[in-house]
Amino acid sequence: MSAHWLDSEYQAAEESPGFLLWQVTNRWQAAQRAALAPLGLTHVQFVLLASLTWLQSDGPISQRELAGHAATDPMMTSQVLRALERRGLVSRMPHPQDGRARALAVSADGRDLANRAVAAVEACDLAFFQPLGAGVGSFAQMLLALRAGAGRQAALR
Repeated sequence: MSAHWLDSEYQAAEESPGFLLWQVTNRWQAAQRAALAPLGLTHVQFVLLASLTWLQSDGPISQRELAGHAATDPMMTSQVLRALERRGLVSRMPHPQDGRARALAVSADGRDLANRAVAAVEACDLAFFQPLGAGVGSFAQMLLALRAGAGRQAALR
């Protein structure tokens, strides 16, 4: 038990991996927002636009497939896609294999913006993760392990 009023197993907040992840994530998101602001994109808009641009080469992509790839809430994905559609960056049309689904397509303007944005995001990441040096690859592997574990836990609910 801690000497503080909070009944925690940690003696210091900096010992909590969850609290540290929260702090780092907030700082990383702030850096990403700053990198994307000149392009007129929010971070979630970028993630969905870039993911669609990446996935579209494999054929028609449904909204559900895009949300699964990006690990975003399907309802929020729909709202963001509508905003991107209003800007002429993506289109939604009937899916050729699933009458209940919509097929998503990135426009030429959307593809251009996604490529400019990915350059800004990757430059931001390079600067942000620079303190890890050669350990950035190991860090990415640890994140993959956390993602896989979180996916298994979500499937159990």
